[in-house]
Amino acid sequence: MGERIKILIAKPGLDGHDRGAKIVAYALRDAGMEVIYTGLHQTIDQIVSTALQEDVDIIGLSILSGAHLTICEKLIRKLKEVGLDDKPVVVGGVIPKDDIPKLKQLGVKGVFPGGTPLDEIIKTIREIATKREVQ
Repeated sequence: MGERIKILIAKPGLDGHDRGAKIVAYALRDAGMEVIYTGLHQTIDQIVSTALQEDVDIIGLSILSGAHLTICEKLIRKLKEVGLDDKPVVVGGVIPKDDIPKLKQLGVKGVFPGGTPLDEIIKTIREIATKREVQ
């Protein structure tokens, strides 16, 4: 990978808990990635706008509210509408195992349920960025 991976970490919806998102953001930063953190209560439009403005390589969502399927579906649809469907989406948070295949079917490239080791998240994001670079 020639350049630093640039990743957006976003907290969509009304979920007000961001400790996990910040821990992941710090771990990604410490692993040499450039991290853009949006803060709490972001709308899909705000996330897409930030991804466009910052020209990120990957969009990461932190969702603890249980609305991960709906939010990911809306985000991926909006990314297609604005021509950013080449930006891989990853999601972490409170995600039941049964929902992982559903998220992948929507087009989510990485799913990190609570408790996923930080090293695994870093490794997977690097792999996703490398695949994107090759395409």
